[in-house]
Amino acid sequence: MNNVIKTFCCGVWTQNSSLVQLLGLCPILAITTNITSALGLGIITTCVLVITNVIISIFKFWIPKNIRIPIYIMVISSVVSCFDMLIHAYSLSLYQSLGIFIPLIITNCVICGRADFVAINSSVLVSFLDGLFVGLGSTLAIFFIGLVRELFGSGTLFFGIENLFGSWSKILYVKIIKVDYVMLFFLYPAGAFMVLGFILAGKNFIDKKINFNNYNHCSKKSKLQFEKNEKFKS
Repeated sequence: MNNVIKTFCCGVWTQNSSLVQLLGLCPILAITTNITSALGLGIITTCVLVITNVIISIFKFWIPKNIRIPIYIMVISSVVSCFDMLIHAYSLSLYQSLGIFIPLIITNCVICGRADFVAINSSVLVSFLDGLFVGLGSTLAIFFIGLVRELFGSGTLFFGIENLFGSWSKILYVKIIKVDYVMLFFLYPAGAFMVLGFILAGKNFIDKKINFNNYNHCSKKSKLQFEKNEKFKS
């Protein structure tokens, strides 16, 4: 259980692929103009991560080390191609909004990195959880980027969400800011970089607060232990 919690914390927070390692930024910054596109890309990437990790972990004893990277790419491209065809068949609007960024998942170094760092050396369960939590961390990051950009750039939230979750999800759509007051800057790449910068600053601030509190707690415990030892000596 402790290992699961540790894997969850690493994937979602301490080693977040988007907010700490800053990997795969090109599609993240390009596609996060609204929540729907951000969630779509995040969910697809998570599914590809999980499936790739599981496949590599199952066949790890039959994968020669000297050609393992081409094999990873072959597995990743096969999985991505399947998702590309499924989305094209069942959600054309989402497919058109994501466009070239679905095939570009193949080149996402996070997926290949997790396959080589975790899946090839771990059990199927560990590989599955690693892919799930790393994907979840990346999805949460791009969700918040998409949320801020859509809110201030378009004045809406969850526009086109029915393309992702079906007609029932239309109830999530809400218009908050009038068209006259939106800031189109947030829909451009410069706006995406600014939003990412603020989110990174917020995460670093929280991390420093946590580390500071942990340091104070440890210092307090050490001081009490020292006083106890001195009292015992006297």
